[in-house]
Amino acid sequence: MNAKKVLVVVSNGHRMDNGRVAGVWFSELEEPLSEFISQGLEVTVASPRGGACHIDPASLSEERQVHSDETRQLLAHTLALSQAKAQDYDGIFLCGGHGAMFDFPQNVHLQNLLTDFTTSAKPIGAVCHGVAGLVGAKLDKGNWLVEGRAVTGFTNAEEAEVGLVDEMPFLLETKLRELEARFVAKPNGQEHIEVDGSLVTGQNAQSAEAAASAFAKLVHESDRGLHARPAGGILDERSK
Repeated sequence: MNAKKVLVVVSNGHRMDNGRVAGVWFSELEEPLSEFISQGLEVTVASPRGGACHIDPASLSEERQVHSDETRQLLAHTLALSQAKAQDYDGIFLCGGHGAMFDFPQNVHLQNLLTDFTTSAKPIGAVCHGVAGLVGAKLDKGNWLVEGRAVTGFTNAEEAEVGLVDEMPFLLETKLRELEARFVAKPNGQEHIEVDGSLVTGQNAQSAEAAASAFAKLVHESDRGLHARPAGGILDERSK
């Protein structure tokens, strides 16, 4: 059976004004990776610049520090988004972490990929701050990709709770509402996803697994299968 292929996008990281480096929230990558691999999907991990990506140390529990070697290795060798082509993948999933707020929204390569995936009716998934990647993307006719779509993401209340409102370039909930998305918020820390056609969004880190599961289901249900590929697993830049 031919495996379908998904592009998983993470932030390279960004130093905030408070000196802390915002990066990838570990569970928002690790849990989707586990879900995708368990469902037989072939995964390529990419980032705006490619190469090494920063893990937010606050997202690493003692258990995850012990068992994260494989994921850490992937984050050291990511594919640059400029090298990714939408036609090579059956879906795209944007992982969170505060770093995504800085290097996702203005990345032209990511914007073009999202436009191409939408035009081809291929699934798009995003969780927590990864949803920030959607705010710069437009459809072929110039409308915002999120306009009129039911979405969720890290809320203003959740940002206030973690004390990083003043460090962010914008508030994700506010921006999505400005773009006329139908933003749906649940209480802080509650698992919550929204599925609108081929678009899946998760509110927070607690929603990563559920968002990944819903996204994988859409990928498997898609009738836009690509050419034959090896069985599901992980690829990184070195295997290209």
